[in-house]
Amino acid sequence: MQADKYPFAQELITDIDGNIRKVVMDFQEYLRLLEALEDEGLILAMKEVENETPLNFNEALAELEQE
Repeated sequence: MQADKYPFAQELITDIDGNIRKVVMDFQEYLRLLEALEDEGLILAMKEVENETPLNFNEALAELEQE
């Protein structure tokens, strides 16, 4: 595998069989990648509850107390 096939990778560290074991990348690129993953998680969480009825503050507290 070559690093140029992986947009964030500066270097790929492989084992003796050529399997990628570690990736070296720029820290700022790493932070961008983390942010993208967090954004995707937020989108998935929002889609999961999009058809639920919103609760007001007191209703939310009551729900939490029941758990």
